[in-house]
Amino acid sequence: MSTYHENLKNKETIRLREIQKELPPFLVEFFRGIAQTTSTKTRLGYAYDLRIFFRYLYEEHRALGGIEIKDLTVEHLNEVTSDDIDSFMEYLTYYIRQNYENPENNTELHNDEKGKSRKLAAIRSMFKYFYRKKKILANPATIVETPKIHDKQIIRLDVNEMADFLDAVESGEKLSDHQKAFHERTKKRDLALITLLLGTGMRVSECVGINIKDIDFKNNRIKIIRKGGNEVFLYFGDEVEEALQNYLENRRQAFTKEEGDDALFLSSQGKRITVRAVQNLVKKYASGVTIKNISPHKLRSTFGTNLYQETGDIYLVADTLGHADVNTTKKHYAEIEDQRRRKAASYIKLRKD
Repeated sequence: MSTYHENLKNKETIRLREIQKELPPFLVEFFRGIAQTTSTKTRLGYAYDLRIFFRYLYEEHRALGGIEIKDLTVEHLNEVTSDDIDSFMEYLTYYIRQNYENPENNTELHNDEKGKSRKLAAIRSMFKYFYRKKKILANPATIVETPKIHDKQIIRLDVNEMADFLDAVESGEKLSDHQKAFHERTKKRDLALITLLLGTGMRVSECVGINIKDIDFKNNRIKIIRKGGNEVFLYFGDEVEEALQNYLENRRQAFTKEEGDDALFLSSQGKRITVRAVQNLVKKYASGVTIKNISPHKLRSTFGTNLYQETGDIYLVADTLGHADVNTTKKHYAEIEDQRRRKAASYIKLRKD
């Protein structure tokens, strides 16, 4: 694993330990118990979501309300029913996070179906673990209905928009005067980065973790670390190769502030570019060429759409995008599949002219 990914994992581990201090002490066993089957990022997400759940119990629960979170024991989970979890799901629609030291800084929060489902997954995992260990009498989370997530129309760039987008990155014509002042210094980096995203469909988190040594120009491929920690090679075409080669001429002369860091894409400060910086970069260029809300994930959707339209192979698309379940891919490209079926119907002639 690269130094970047090791450092990221270490930061997540430290943050997880910090959040655990705000949770009931018995959850230390839970996080240790699932460590072999989940990533640090997943456990950190669980910790954030369970913190909200236990704050809710402290503020709202009929039996556990008022009991300090640090004083809760695993036996207290027996007081939580499926109705309590249902009530928590409803609570998540709109709630106020209390700032007890300064009530004027209370925060209003909302959760859609996706946010609720994620929090329910954390609660289910916790109850499942302690029920399997026979430390609680029942698992009420199993009978709580998962919120129905309504499919949203996938936003992607069409062929003309994609060409205009790349032209805007290269020329900088659509930028403000202030942005143009920096464009000359960064345009080769920006073009290489966006061309790579559009040409491979990789996640932005995978992109920022790439080191120069991960690029293999002999085979036109690049090594990335997937979400689960697996190393895979993605292959790229001539346009991506050209953009990367042009950028690397400048990159090799750049000063890297972080010793030993072989990061492919650097910020203006000479450090590895961040996910947030890439998100802002994409938004900056896209705003001048389309009214669509374009993000790095939308560039990933654009790649997936193009690949599926060219090959019709949903399994290839799933594998290239790194989807663990092909059904996830099918759901995203159902609209295109429907268009293909409609088109197929026009090929069938029951009576020849």
